[in-house]
Amino acid sequence: MADDSTSDTNPPEAFTRPSQTRGERIRAAARTLRTPRTASWVATETEASVKTAQKYLDQLVEDNVLRKIEQGDQTLYCIDQLMATYREIASLQREHTREELTTALTSMRTKITAWQETYNVERPGELRASIADLTDQDEIERRQEIASEWEHLEARLPVVRAALNEYDWASERDALSA
Repeated sequence: MADDSTSDTNPPEAFTRPSQTRGERIRAAARTLRTPRTASWVATETEASVKTAQKYLDQLVEDNVLRKIEQGDQTLYCIDQLMATYREIASLQREHTREELTTALTSMRTKITAWQETYNVERPGELRASIADLTDQDEIERRQEIASEWEHLEARLPVVRAALNEYDWASERDALSA
């Protein structure tokens, strides 16, 4: 069961701007749901009724933005990560040339390889573990930052790779629909 007492990455104030409608506030909050949440949680965060939150959350499920998860007697909502990844791949293909994507992929691999060689580690977790042997606070912070960036790049690599793998196919499909 998800813990509805913890907050997601954005503060509640981001979802309660007076200039936004209830629907806009709910959609904004829903697009940040990395942790599955109940409609009640979203309603509280966006100052809307549970019924209104459910209505908009269910629309987002129908639009493949969110997933609905039944857990016991609770219905939880979270980002549909598969669809978000597909949309991201499509955006990369439309906004970047094959050469730009290839350069980005090469750059990411080069950075990771350099960190592996510099710190004699294979994974970001090993780099984090190496902090235990250090006393220099600047070096500790540097390794933590590198480990975070490394994890980010490792998550991006398959997305950029997929965009390149299907670049021609996607370009042909886009040309057909124009």
